[in-house]
Amino acid sequence: MIIAVDFDGTIVQHEYPNIGKPVPFAFEVLKKLQQEEHHLLILWSVREGDLLKEAVDFCAKNGLEFYAVNSNYPEETEGEQPRKINADLYIDDKNIGGLPDWGVIYRMIKSGSNDLMNFEDVDDERPQRRKNFLIRLGEIWENNKRYGY
Repeated sequence: MIIAVDFDGTIVQHEYPNIGKPVPFAFEVLKKLQQEEHHLLILWSVREGDLLKEAVDFCAKNGLEFYAVNSNYPEETEGEQPRKINADLYIDDKNIGGLPDWGVIYRMIKSGSNDLMNFEDVDDERPQRRKNFLIRLGEIWENNKRYGY
């Protein structure tokens, strides 16, 4: 599978144009997806020029090399680069409902499921995150059907 991954707010905390601290488990999960699951990772970022090079270098220092950077394949020249990357999956903090934690992301990809409800740990010790917008919308829909609205 080809997975496009955003940088700021997804792999590292938002500090643009600086590089923020790594998001917990982002590098570990991405390396595992690459090495054990054999997925191709594309860095998909708004960064350009020196800022993009800094991001790529930061990832390399943390043991993460990408199949391609802001392109569909490594050989693509700057003039050929598309506005949108052709990927099977996009991991971005701007998703509806935000970015699930990286453990949830890994389990979803490994299982091939996109049902976030199957992977949320309700009874664990972590602080509770707000539910994904689509999950909340589905719960409202179900309640309305139940009560005849």
